[in-house]
Amino acid sequence: MPLWPVYTGTNEPHDGITKLPPPPPWRAFDGGPVLDAPDAAADASAVSPDRMHRAETYQATQQTVQLVNAALYLRRPLLVTGPPGTGKSSLVYAVARELRLGPVLRWNITSRSTLHDGLYQYDPLSRLYAARQAAARQDHAAGTAAGTWAEGTRAEGTRGTADGSGIEHHLRLGPLGTALLPYARPRALLVDEIDKSDLDLPNDLLNVLEEGQYEIPELVRASRPGADDIAEVMTDGTGERAPVARGRVRCRAFPFVVLTSNGEREFPPAFLRRCVTLHLRQPDDRHLAEIVRAHLGEPDAYAQTLIDRFLSRAGVGDLATDQLLNAIYLARSADLDAESLDRLAEQLMPYLGRTAQPDVF
Repeated sequence: MPLWPVYTGTNEPHDGITKLPPPPPWRAFDGGPVLDAPDAAADASAVSPDRMHRAETYQATQQTVQLVNAALYLRRPLLVTGPPGTGKSSLVYAVARELRLGPVLRWNITSRSTLHDGLYQYDPLSRLYAARQAAARQDHAAGTAAGTWAEGTRAEGTRGTADGSGIEHHLRLGPLGTALLPYARPRALLVDEIDKSDLDLPNDLLNVLEEGQYEIPELVRASRPGADDIAEVMTDGTGERAPVARGRVRCRAFPFVVLTSNGEREFPPAFLRRCVTLHLRQPDDRHLAEIVRAHLGEPDAYAQTLIDRFLSRAGVGDLATDQLLNAIYLARSADLDAESLDRLAEQLMPYLGRTAQPDVF
């Protein structure tokens, strides 16, 4: 039977992802050969202690749980917007941990990021160098110009050369390219701060995420008619390799894709209608107390005072939740009098973004 919600937000790992219903007919993919899902236990060694802690302590709202499940059921990307410090990037780590999706693939977007960067990287210069090295070794062994020419020709061939001169030895899939491999269960992909990209990237991403597939032209051109031409290509984040047939990658289980945005730009309507959109707001007093409790234990009287001050200041200017956590941690750890703690807390919680009038603690 289908399970709703698959993601519960309880931070208790389980295999509910296997109980997802079949995808909508327009979101069904049939890529192959099917790959085993990465070992969920590998997540502990692949994630930094900071991200692991945030995944374990993430406090999801009811709205977050509902929209994460909508994205999982519909096999659609989840566009998460909201001010800094509201847990946008932490969400994907919490979902991946609870649903045992393995290590999170992460693509940090800059103004120079292109779709090609997310799919794969190919280094033709290193391949040319490897081919020349192979030719030189053959020339030395055979002692004839004919032998050198033959080996050089083979080194520039398709793939599978033991000397490392094949295309696949100089090609590595990016985070998006790895996420779209035909895994048996979804991979988790974070496309962080997409609003920092140039104007074309959202539309470029739109086609790949809609089709769930892409091509690697270097491998397609090298394919032989009627041959399987399986290339073992290195994947993102590990030294492991995955088979790619005839240069074409098509997913099987659509990945859980989270795109984060600080709201610094508008996105094209065609992009927005193909995403499930979740807007995270600054937490209220009850939610803030839960966040503090998850990270630092039960709030004491002074921590509650800081929570109240944080909420009153948040109505004037932008603040991030981790500023409050930093202030509470230091209040508990530093041996300071009340006046010094107040001054320190004010310095740890400056307004972000727009300028606001200073207030007195």
